[in-house]
Amino acid sequence: MAGSGSAAAAAAGWRRLLGPKETLKLLEGSVVHREGALLALSKPPGLPVLGRPGDLSLDALLPALRQRLGLSAELHVVKAPASCYHTTKKLQQFFTNARVRGQYPATYRAITVGVPAEVEGEISTGLCWQQQGDRAMVVPVPAPGRRSLARKEVKSTLTRYRVLRALGGCALLQLQPRTAFPEQLQVHLTQLLCPALGDHKHSSRVGRVLGEPFFLTLETAPPQTQVLDEELLSRLGLSPRQLHHLPLHIHLQELVLPEGPLCAPPPPYFLHTLRCLGLPED
Repeated sequence: MAGSGSAAAAAAGWRRLLGPKETLKLLEGSVVHREGALLALSKPPGLPVLGRPGDLSLDALLPALRQRLGLSAELHVVKAPASCYHTTKKLQQFFTNARVRGQYPATYRAITVGVPAEVEGEISTGLCWQQQGDRAMVVPVPAPGRRSLARKEVKSTLTRYRVLRALGGCALLQLQPRTAFPEQLQVHLTQLLCPALGDHKHSSRVGRVLGEPFFLTLETAPPQTQVLDEELLSRLGLSPRQLHHLPLHIHLQELVLPEGPLCAPPPPYFLHTLRCLGLPED
């Protein structure tokens, strides 16, 4: 499966949009935990959690999924407090207490373009939203002031990382965020000068001169399809025209819940990429 032909076939699979029936079947086989009021799914990549009326999303499929699973109670997305207040509050309090104790309840895996200079360490910076044209972007604030932190205009964030494997300029990283902020992991990886593979929003902020990476500001490097060199494209079996279909290679592998740790296997495309890059799997 590591050959060019199979990788190209995988890319074609990413382009193919699944219909409601196919997606529902995937969700039915994606249940990784079921206890009390909590049902955990390993969400198929590319399926949005929430969407506009009429859009295909996880939230829109929950009534049909409830019937397929034979559940009596309605299903709601746990991050929507208005619809699932008690369960959401319980989990949020559990995660907050864990972080206060210095624990890391969430563990991710990421495939990066580039290898961090240090085998392990921490990325600590402020993050905030910044308007860029008609879209809002998350940007780092290296030294946030006390007032901006107090007014919650900027949030202090921290992620612990460890290089698990590296080969040919790419790496498999373990990421453990101590804080929670939208797109925190993607931005932190760009600050390591090792953007996530398939990051078409933040990877443009890592530029190169004579092969050496450096960080660019949002004003000088607006979002664009990730640029990969010919050698890496060949290893992945992709053409430049297929790049914008490449999914983000960040996977939530383990989440510690009050009942114990919950694990989810990497999606097939993630494992396929590991094989193409010669990065052995656990």
